[in-house]
Amino acid sequence: MDDKQTQSMVAKVIGTGAALAAAFLVNQVLNQAWKAKTGHKPPRADDPGDAGLSEIVAAAALTGALVSMARVLATRGTAKFAAKTS
Repeated sequence: MDDKQTQSMVAKVIGTGAALAAAFLVNQVLNQAWKAKTGHKPPRADDPGDAGLSEIVAAAALTGALVSMARVLATRGTAKFAAKTS
């Protein structure tokens, strides 16, 4: 394996780690913000059926959008950093 392939593999591993960390962080912030606003945690799939449909849809949309955005930004940031360092 040449040096370019090794750097590419390292960049992919670091990018994946950054994306996972960003998704975890956004999820934690969203949970805290939801709890501050509503007084309880956002509904989850394994929760009993006490949440309304509108609350479930809002939680799913916010979580999906924010986690996806964080993952994309972390991955792109890592790729740009790797390109600058090579």
